[in-house]
Order: sequence, then C-alpha cells, then structure tokens
Amino acid sequence: MPLLTINHKTVYHYSRPVAFGEHRIMLRPRDGHDLRVLSSSLDIEPQPMRLRWIHDVFGNSVAIATFDERAETLSFTSTVTVEHNPEDEFALTADDPAYFYPFLYDDEEFPDLQQFITPQYGDPNGELSGWARQFLDPDGPTPTFNILSGMTHGIREAFRYRKRHEQGTQHPLDTLQTGSGTCRDYALFMIEALRRLGIAARFVSGYLFIPGDRAHGYVGGGSTHAWVQVYLPSAGWIEFDPTNGIIGTRDLIRVAVARDPRQAIPLHGAYLGSPDAFAGMEVHIRVVSVGDEPRAAPQAEKV
Repeated sequence: MPLLTINHKTVYHYSRPVAFGEHRIMLRPRDGHDLRVLSSSLDIEPQPMRLRWIHDVFGNSVAIATFDERAETLSFTSTVTVEHNPEDEFALTADDPAYFYPFLYDDEEFPDLQQFITPQYGDPNGELSGWARQFLDPDGPTPTFNILSGMTHGIREAFRYRKRHEQGTQHPLDTLQTGSGTCRDYALFMIEALRRLGIAARFVSGYLFIPGDRAHGYVGGGSTHAWVQVYLPSAGWIEFDPTNGIIGTRDLIRVAVARDPRQAIPLHGAYLGSPDAFAGMEVHIRVVSVGDEPRAAPQAEKV
C-alpha cells in the first residue's frame, strides 16, 4: 500500500496591494477503494475571511475562500498524504457484456451516463468521428479493449506534447488539426472521440506521480495532470492516460471528475484591481513516497 505525499503551492504576485474575490480550490484527492486520504491541510495567506467546503455536482471536494483584506501576494499550499492502491491493468473477458464493440449500456444506468455519452463540441465535417472510427474493425465486432488501448497509445505516439500559455483547453478539432496539445487537450480530444462512438467518457484532473530512481540519486517528483475515465458495463469507470500511455490507476492520483474540463479547474479566482497589477504566478508541485527526502529531484514539468 504505497503512501504518497502531495505538496502543491501556488503563489500569485501583485505590484501593489489588491483585493481578492472568491477563490475555488479543487486540490483534495477523491477517496475510493483504490485511493484513501490519510491527512489533508490547506494553508492560505492572507487568511481568508471565510473558508467552506462543498461537494460539487460530481461529488468533488471544493474549498471556497472569501477575503476581506488586501495584499501583494496570495498563496495556497495544499499538503495531502494518500494511501494509493493502483489496480492491475484492466482486461475484459469474453463473458463481459462490453467485451466486443458495439455494446449496450443497462437501461437503469443509461440515464445517468447520457451526459457523458453526448458530444459537447462540434464536428461539422466529421473529422473527429472519422478519427475515432479508424480504431474499429471494418470486418466485424471489435474488441472494446483494442479501441480504448489503440486510442490511448495512438494519441501518445502520433501527437506532439506542447505547452500552451493560453487559459483553458483547446477545441478537440484544434488538437486533431495541429497534432499537438497539453494533457488536458489530449484528454478532451479522446473523450469527444469516444463519445462519437457512443462510449461514456469523462474528464479527470489530478496528479501524476513520477517514481524516483535511487540509482541516479533522486527521489522522484510529480505534476498536475489530466486523463480520461471510460465507463464499461460490469467493469465500471476505468482510467486511460493518452499523454503517458497509462491504462489503470498506476501513478495517477485522482482529484476531480467532470463532464467538461472547465468544471475541473484546480484553482480559480479573481482579484479586484487594475489589470497591470498582476505581476506573475509561481506553482511548485511535488509528489513523493512517504519517507523519501525531497532532495535532488529533477524539476517536474507543469502541465
């Protein structure tokens, strides 16, 4: 039962004292049979006038902070220790109802899955649908695992990871046409492709654990990350990471699930002041095994 500690610190800098609007913080991992939160703390400076916790429409833990003082810096520091029990890479058997595609969802489950099956982004010329259909066997039923694995590894191998400084997630057609994007872009692209095949898929935001290599003297690191969950009859929600080619929960620490990436932003808020007051932002993230010293780890890429 690996124990991992996640340190996530975000600091906003301003050229002069400003007031702060409401901030929503979505950094606490989702508890489950494969992931258990053992301890969690959230430190905010300056201290908020009020801090309350809610569960959003998807059951994610969200902290909402409101402020009554001005400052030149605003910092959020989340420290969480989790027990992570990654499941073995999943495999369907011939007895599973979703072994072959196409398959049907249960009548009782379908109403709850419909929002994750319905495409959310336009595809006027059928480019996304065409890309998705290349993973189907034209001569007969296709093993569902082949579709999911093929998409996961196909994106990783054919697309180029590219940092973007623009806010938000780009349209899936932009990802397809440029052949590039961030982890959030890859996840949304795969989700929309799956939905065009009638397969329920949703967005996941969380952390990627990068194991250390003691032979080379460092203890690992981590970064924010995004990937995909797919719902299959009798198998439930299964993780697929098209950025790293991961199938299952290995090295993936789930924080939030959502129908659309805009509903799973780790930290979101506003300040009250002139536009030129914003001087920059720093983000520091470390994900390490409990007991490992935070020394000599390579700088994690922020995604």
